[in-house]
Amino acid sequence: HCNFEFDLCEWKQDENDDFDWNLRTSSTTKMGTGPATDHTLQEPSGHYIFIKSSFLQLPGQKARISSPVLSRRNKNCKVCGGVILFYYHMYGAHIGSLIVYQRTTAKHEKVLLNLTGNQGNFWQRKALILAGDGDEDFQVVFEGIAGKSPKDGIALDDLTFSREC
Repeated sequence: HCNFEFDLCEWKQDENDDFDWNLRTSSTTKMGTGPATDHTLQEPSGHYIFIKSSFLQLPGQKARISSPVLSRRNKNCKVCGGVILFYYHMYGAHIGSLIVYQRTTAKHEKVLLNLTGNQGNFWQRKALILAGDGDEDFQVVFEGIAGKSPKDGIALDDLTFSREC
């Protein structure tokens, strides 16, 4: 489980992207550029990770962050599949996209979720099944794609893997 209150936990910025997800609070940002509070504490001082379309990023540029490697060798993970639960906030007229991948250690990527455009000015919960065959270890990758307006952004909070994996 990672609520981003202290750090990125064991999530890592990908090296093959254009910019990074940033740890931030609502109390340190301008209004109109993200959620009013985090999801965990429901306070402006609470932390989450965020990408913002800005003059530094061109529309379509990507930021990627990946989970620790999860083991398929655990028999419970094979049987139950496992789940990742998370909360996202995507608000703005010119918002980009959020794509969630399951990536094997051999770098094969499967899209688990693809959201584009305004999803509403509130935190939404999503649960994705981590499917797959065989014994290959894997990661979950969150990819944020910059939109066209510097006021629009994508936030993530409370990323949790089910106990099976």
